[in-house]
Amino acid sequence: MLDEFKSAFQRPNNAHVQLIIINVTIFIVIGVFSVIGEISGATAFSDFLYNQFTIPPTLAEYIGRPWTLITYMFAHSRWDIFHILFNMLVFYWFGRIFVEYLGSDKLVALYVLGGLVGGLLYLLMFNTVPYYIERSGFSGMVGASAAVYAIVVATATLLPNYTFFLLFFGPVKIKYIAGFYVVISFLGTTQANAGGNIAHLGGALMGFIYLKQLQAGVNWGSWITITLDWLKDLFRSKPKVKVTYRNEESKPKKAVKVPLSKTSQDEIDAILDKISERGYESLSKEEKEKLFNASKK
Repeated sequence: MLDEFKSAFQRPNNAHVQLIIINVTIFIVIGVFSVIGEISGATAFSDFLYNQFTIPPTLAEYIGRPWTLITYMFAHSRWDIFHILFNMLVFYWFGRIFVEYLGSDKLVALYVLGGLVGGLLYLLMFNTVPYYIERSGFSGMVGASAAVYAIVVATATLLPNYTFFLLFFGPVKIKYIAGFYVVISFLGTTQANAGGNIAHLGGALMGFIYLKQLQAGVNWGSWITITLDWLKDLFRSKPKVKVTYRNEESKPKKAVKVPLSKTSQDEIDAILDKISERGYESLSKEEKEKLFNASKK
């Protein structure tokens, strides 16, 4: 399983699967500590951990945990398996199409943007609108729903007539699926999960605006892509710098190109065939080195 997870993070244009793995991993970790806490009667640590992913409704509480504006979109209800199940299923279906047409970088950027706008709208409503201020006596909100709604609406805006074949319903265009989700969330803004539904609408709005701006040539998520690339570079191993001394009198020798032998050419052809059949990640380390060395000749 560990090898498969590593492969998922090495595969290009696979951000939807990578984000699902991150969400599921966080859900499992929180769930394990919560169960242990309940059994042992010591829930202090599991509650503390869960709170680090829960965005509170009031500004007074939020100021004490500002990072939750980011972390909440990667966590789900620790006792409700259907919360994460439905979110990740919908995200996979729509995320796969989004990545196919727009790529992984834009998917990650919109996921974060949708989550941010959803969280900010939730905070705005529960701190400015009297109706919601009176109903802010709950612990907080978790879930990737706002981010998922952003992907759903953006995909439906890009390809409104793309069709899903749904059980019991048959072929349904995704613009109707996205519209149904938005209407249901709007109707739910005065119900038990009012905060979550408000966040859904914020994410949906972000998805629509993001796609329209992208079609106009403006990428609102470029700063997220740049930031993530910078963070990746911090943890990426860098080659050691070699210091060499050259005699001034010595003249640089001409590089001699050695043609590939028939045997080595056959090996390269076999490696290329393997890539076409099973993908680049199926190659062994030795095969990758051979292909890399051959590309330099």
